[in-house]
Order: sequence, then C-alpha cells, then structure tokens
Amino acid sequence: MLMSTWNFLKRHKRKFIFAGAFVGGVYLLGKYAQWKIREMQEREAAEYISQARRQYHFESNQRTCNMTVLSMLPTLREAIIQNLNSESLTTLLKSKPANKLEIWDDLKIISKLSISHLMKHFVFVTVCFNFMEKLLNVINGKNVFPPGFTRSIVAVYSTCMLVVLLRVQLNIIGGYLYLDNSVSKNGMTPQAPPDVQQQYLSSIQHLLGDGLHELMTVVKQAVREVLGGASLKQSLSLQELEQHLNQIRAHVEEGCNSSSRKPLSWYMMPDEESTLAAQACGLTENDVATIKLLNETRDMLESPDFRTVLNTCLSRGFSRFLDNMAEFFHPQQSGTIHSSTQDSLTHVSLPLAKIIPIVNGQIHSICSEVPSHFIQDLLMIEQMKEFSANVYEAFSSPHELQK
Repeated sequence: MLMSTWNFLKRHKRKFIFAGAFVGGVYLLGKYAQWKIREMQEREAAEYISQARRQYHFESNQRTCNMTVLSMLPTLREAIIQNLNSESLTTLLKSKPANKLEIWDDLKIISKLSISHLMKHFVFVTVCFNFMEKLLNVINGKNVFPPGFTRSIVAVYSTCMLVVLLRVQLNIIGGYLYLDNSVSKNGMTPQAPPDVQQQYLSSIQHLLGDGLHELMTVVKQAVREVLGGASLKQSLSLQELEQHLNQIRAHVEEGCNSSSRKPLSWYMMPDEESTLAAQACGLTENDVATIKLLNETRDMLESPDFRTVLNTCLSRGFSRFLDNMAEFFHPQQSGTIHSSTQDSLTHVSLPLAKIIPIVNGQIHSICSEVPSHFIQDLLMIEQMKEFSANVYEAFSSPHELQK
C-alpha cells in the first residue's frame, strides 16, 4: 500500500509541485491583496481625517477673519473721523464766529452728521447751507463748492480693502499654521512662529496710516472734480446720486492706472522697495521669514483674482451704500398709490443741502463693530469665499515645505 502511494506520488511529482506552487502563490497573492487593501483603507482614512481637520481649521480661520474685521472697524472709523473731523467745525458754526467763510470752506468737503444726530441738526444744517450759499454767491458771483462725500466714500473703500486684505493675510498665516502643526512632530522648524505672525500682521497699520491718508487725498480730489460746480440747492434723485458716485469711483480707480496715481493695492501694503530698505540692516531669521510672507502677500494683491474680488466688494459696498440712501428718498405718503418702489424713487429728488448730512452719516453704519447689512454683504460674497479657500489651499499644501 505504501509502495503504491509512493509510486503514485513519484509519477505525479511535477503535478503536485505545480499545484503546491499555485496554491501557495494564490495564498500569498491573497495576503498581499489584503495588505494592499488594508493599506489603501488606512491611507484613505488618514486622508479623510486630514481633510476634515484641514476643513475644520479653514472654517475656524474664516470665523477668526470675520471677528478680526469687526474688531478693527472701530479703529478704522476713528482714524477716518480723526483725519476728516467736521464735528468741531459744526459746533463752531453754531456759535456764529467771525470767520464763518473759512470754517465753512473746511466743512464743505468733510462735513458729517451721524444718523443719531441727523434729526437734531437737520434744520440747522439746511439753514446754514442756504445762508452760506447766498453769501458766497454775492461775494464770488458763482456757485459755492458743494459739500463732498469724502468721509463715507473713504469708509466704503477702506472697509472693503480691510476685509479683503485680512482675508489674504489670515489665510496665508492659517495655511502655514496648519503645516507647522502637521510637521511639528518631525522636528522641523516652524515657518510662522508667533514673533513672525505678530510682525507680519502689524503691516495692516499701513492701511490705517499712510495708505488711508493717501486714499483720503485721492478721494477728495475726485469729489472736487465731480461735484465742484454743483449748487447746494441743486436737487438730485437717487439715480443721479448713483451716477455721481460712479464718476467719483472712476476718478479714484481708473486714475490708478496713470503714472501719477498708485494702484489700489498700494493703499493696503507699501511697495517692496520701501519695505526692504527699512529692514535692510541687521536682518534676523524672523525678519527674513516676515519679508517672505510680505512678498507672498504682495504677489497675491497684484494677482488678477484679487483685483476681481476687490472690485466685487467695492461694487457690493457702494450698492449697499445706495440702498441705505434709498430709505431717505421715499416719497411722502399721499392718497395715490405708486406703481412701484423703483419708479417712485426715480421721481423723488432732494437738494444737496439735505443729502449731505445723510451721506456723511453713513460712516457709522459702514464702519460698525456690530454686524450690519453692509459688513454682512461683504463677508458673504461667494467670490470672497472661493478666493479665501484658494489662498488657504495654496499655503497649506505640503509642497510649501519644500520652498
């Protein structure tokens, strides 16, 4: 029996070897396939967790952006009010000083009344406008230079710039922080330590300082060119007011393309030469990292996507500004029913003497630390969200570690 079995195995030896090899190969392939599937599942789970953590960090970063914008708006408002202060001039006019003409000449460009004081001072402002217009017409034989909208227009521009600039800066920092947290266990040097973050984010002071002053000068010139010949008694409809605002915007923004004007990005961040010159001596490692962040931010500000987002914010901001103004252009209630709100608004006109305190009072709703419709409109713009996501994606990708 044993001999027959042995002879059988001996005769079919090759078949058994091939069968054993086949079964062993199938077993090994099965084990390998299980290992690859397990590895793939673990990699997908890790990528999912990483993506979820990255998404959570991004959303948290956007909430930080929103809170930072709201916290900085009072500072921006005070900077505008301090540089374009008309409250003291209005008080002086009430006391009927001897130099009324000089005071009025200063007030006519930067005049402002807050909405909360509008009803209180409305009669005085109207009478004062009419009186000074008559007096100057007698003296000069021509129309007085009308009060401008400088403060509120500067508020719209600077608020839009602040929102977009903080979106860029905080998403760049947020991207680097995500990378630093991801590689901290590997012992690599962080790219955005706290000192670099503080030094980098302090560059926002340019917008609140030199940039804001330059913007005020440009807006003043634009207002002077557009409304310089208007009479205080001239009545404007909401549509005509919009046309004047568009003309002022054209002077401010299209003028940036000329050699005598700076681009809008300059108001948010100084040019590269001045930054490097100021830090040319004794650069530390943190200084080098800060300059790198500033240069990357400057590249973002000069990109077509940034200009598109900023233009969208400006258009939305001035649209909301006009919506706020439309509340004061509603016709008086009467027995007749108007066909539509839009048609009724086009037939309502107000003299400049009444429009000016309303326009200039808008600064308190534009630069409000309490979330207003103006700020909410800017923060909820889809292009803004997409641009923020692209910036964060670009600076939180692992390839940034290789630069």
